[in-house]
Amino acid sequence: MSNDQLQTLLTQTPEDGYALAVKLAQKGVEVTQPSEEIRKLLRPVYSRDTDSLIAASQVIAIHFQTIAAANNYWRTWTPQYY
Repeated sequence: MSNDQLQTLLTQTPEDGYALAVKLAQKGVEVTQPSEEIRKLLRPVYSRDTDSLIAASQVIAIHFQTIAAANNYWRTWTPQYY
């Protein structure tokens, strides 16, 4: 995946899916606030704010939930699942 384009939500493992969820959250911040200078100024504030950290974790969790569903929760089809 290039830095600017999302090619797929499909990943080989849940760990790769989680890394993709983090990347999606980071990209969302970059799109919302395109100025790197402003992001650097704001980071010391939100990095010490419990509510901001919880909100960031929630965004990652929502992305991970979407990625997990796209990957059929990394299950391969076997009769035991159906």
